[in-house]
Amino acid sequence: MASTVAARLNRPILSGNYSVLGNTKQVLGDVFRRSFYVTAAKGKEYYWNDKFDAGESKFEKVLIANRGEIACRVINSCKRLGIKTVAVHSDVDSMSLHARSADEAICIGPAPTSKSYLDMDAILNAVKATGAQAVHPGYGFLSENTVFAAKLAEIGVEFIGPSSKSIMSMGDKIESKRIATKAKVNMIPGHDGVVKDQDHCVTLANEIGYPVMIKASAGGGGKGMRIAWNDQEARDAFRLSSQEAASSFGDDRMLIEKFIDDPRHIEMQVLCDKHGNAIWLNERECSIQRRNQKVIEEAPSVFVDPEMRKAMGDQAVALAKAVEYSSAGTVEFLVDSKKNFYFLEMNTRLQVEHPITECITGIDIVHQMLRVAKGHKILHKQADVPIDGWAIECRVYAEDPYKNFGMPSIGRLYKYIEPTSIPKVRCDSGIQEGSEISIYYDAMICKLVTYGDNRQDALDTMVNALDSYVIKGVTHNIPLLRTVVTEDRFVSGNINTSYLPTTFPDGFKGKQLDQNESNVLAAIATAIYCKDQILSRNFLNQERYSKTCLSAESRIDRVCPHIIFFICDIMDFIQIIDSDTPAFLLLFQMTKRLGGGNYKLRFSGTVFPIQVVEKYTAELMKLMPEKVEADVSTMVLAPMPGMLKSVSVKVGDQVAEGQEVAVLEAMKMQNSLVAAKTGKVKKVNYKTGDTVDEDDVLIELE
Repeated sequence: MASTVAARLNRPILSGNYSVLGNTKQVLGDVFRRSFYVTAAKGKEYYWNDKFDAGESKFEKVLIANRGEIACRVINSCKRLGIKTVAVHSDVDSMSLHARSADEAICIGPAPTSKSYLDMDAILNAVKATGAQAVHPGYGFLSENTVFAAKLAEIGVEFIGPSSKSIMSMGDKIESKRIATKAKVNMIPGHDGVVKDQDHCVTLANEIGYPVMIKASAGGGGKGMRIAWNDQEARDAFRLSSQEAASSFGDDRMLIEKFIDDPRHIEMQVLCDKHGNAIWLNERECSIQRRNQKVIEEAPSVFVDPEMRKAMGDQAVALAKAVEYSSAGTVEFLVDSKKNFYFLEMNTRLQVEHPITECITGIDIVHQMLRVAKGHKILHKQADVPIDGWAIECRVYAEDPYKNFGMPSIGRLYKYIEPTSIPKVRCDSGIQEGSEISIYYDAMICKLVTYGDNRQDALDTMVNALDSYVIKGVTHNIPLLRTVVTEDRFVSGNINTSYLPTTFPDGFKGKQLDQNESNVLAAIATAIYCKDQILSRNFLNQERYSKTCLSAESRIDRVCPHIIFFICDIMDFIQIIDSDTPAFLLLFQMTKRLGGGNYKLRFSGTVFPIQVVEKYTAELMKLMPEKVEADVSTMVLAPMPGMLKSVSVKVGDQVAEGQEVAVLEAMKMQNSLVAAKTGKVKKVNYKTGDTVDEDDVLIELE
C-alpha cells in the first residue's frame, strides 16, 4: 500500500502547486568567477561619457588608504588607466581581495582600526616606502581628515580629494552650516555651535523643540547620530553618539538641530576642479535607511522634477565654490512633502553610492577624481551630464535583518557567487569565497547595482539579481532587500526616511507567504524529498528500480501544468495537487539539506525551514508536545558579536525595566543594552573590554 508524503513549512502541514524544468537545486553563474567589479552594459561602453584628453599626464603609482570594496573599486579604475596601485592592510586583511588585487601591498598594523587604517604614521611610512605619488582615501577612515591631507602635502604627495581647507570647512558640520548660510543654501533650524555636555544638549533641545537630531560634528555614514524625542533620550543620545564619534572619527564634538519628521533624504553629486569649474551630476534618492544608515539608493529620484533638480544642483555647486572645492563631493539635503529642501551636510569624499550616478551619467567618478588631483580641468559642461536610464543600489550586508532591521553577523563565506552573469548588473565588493567577515570592520558584503531604461526595468533586474545571489556562511540582509524592492509603497515611489519602521511596525518578519506561495514551496520541497529518496535507492552505476516506471509526464523534475504527481512509494504515484493554475517558473535556492526530510529553501529572498515527512510520521508529530521557549527576560543577551565598551551594573544592584546595563560596540557602532524587567543583578558574566558572541548571556537577574 502506498504511503503519502506531506511537507511542513515552519508549523502547518502544507501542499502546493509548482512547476519547474530541470534540477530544483540551481547553481547560479560560474562557480569559478570571482569578481569585485563587474558591469554588463550592452550596446555601448560602460563609461561612455568619461571625458579626458588623450595623452594627458597621470599618476604613475597611487596608494589606496582604505580596505574592502572601495579599495577594490579604486584599484579597478587605476588598472583600467594603467596606473600602478599600492594597497595597505591590517594583519587580518593580509589575504583580502584588495590586498591581492593591487600591484603592491603593505601591512600597516593589527586589526583594530586605530592601530592600522586610522594610523596616519603607518600609512605615511607606506607611502614613502613605495614611492606612491598620490593617495586615494576612499570613504570613511582618513578620507575627511585634514591632518592626514596636510601631512601628505608636506611630503609632496597628492591627496586625491579636496584641499585641507575645504575638508575642514565642510567636514566640520558646525562650520559647514555657517558657510552654507552665507552661500544662501536652504538651512534647517538649529544651534550654531558645539553642544557642550548632556545638560547643554537638553537645554538646546527644549529651545529648538522636539524632536531633535543630535549628531557628530565630524564624520558621517550614520555614525554618531541619533534622534531624541524627550529630555532623557537627548541625554542618552548625546552620550552614546559622542562615544561613537570618538571611536569612529577621533572627534567627539556634537551639534544639534531640528529633526524634520518623515523627510526624504536626497543628495546631489558634484564634481569640481582646481580651476574654478564645477558641475552637478544629478541627484540620488537615499531615503531607505535603518539607524540613519542607507540601505537602498536610486538615481534619479521619482520625487524630483527638472526645476527642483536644477535648484538643488545650483545650490550644491554654490556651496562647493564657496569653499573652493576641487574633487568629487556630495551635498546632502532633507526634503519635505512640499518639495522644500534643506542642507544636511557635505561629504568631502567619494560617496558609497556613487556607482548609481555613474550608471546614469556614463562618467567614471574615480577617474575624474584622479584627473582633478593631477591638476586637469574637468571637460564636461553641465549640458553634457545626462540622465540616461535608471539605477538602483542595494547594500548587501552581513546582518540579521530580523533584529532591528540589521544587526551585524560574522563568519566565513564558504559559498559566494555574485549574480554578475545577469545583464545590467554591477557588483562592487571586496570579498570572495572564503573571505572572513569580522567584528573589526564594516559589515558590507557588496553594493549590488542594477540599471535599465526606466525604474521598473532596474527593479525587475534587481529582483532577479537578489534571487540569484548565493551567500553562505553569514547571515545577510537579502530577505529585507528582496521584500522592500517588491513592496507596493516602495514600487510606487512613496517613500521617506521612516519607511522601514512604518512599513514594518513590528519589525521585519521576512516574506509573508500567501496560500498559493505556501503550496508552491511545499511542492518543491516534496519534489526534492522524493528525488532524494529515489537516489538513496540507487547502487553505484546500477539502479535498483527502473526509471521506465515513471511516465514522461510525471518525472520528479518535470511537472504537468495542471496536475502535479509525486512519488510516494517507488512503484506508485499519488496525485496530491489538482490545480487549474497555469504553469510558471520560479527561482529557489537550496541553502541547507539537513537530512531526514529537513530542508532550508530560499524563496523571494527569505529562507524557509521545511520538513517533509510521510503521513504516518505527520500524524504522530501532531501528538508531540510543543517545545516551550525559554524565558530570557531575566537575562541580558548580546544581540550580535562585539566588544563590551562598558558594563554599568554589578552583582546586587537593583535595576529597573529599560535601564541601560551595558554598551556593546560592533563594527564601530555603539549599542545600548537594557534590562527587560525590574530586578536584582544576580550575575555579571563579562567585563568591559571583553569580546562576546551573539546570544552570550552578559548579565543575569534574580
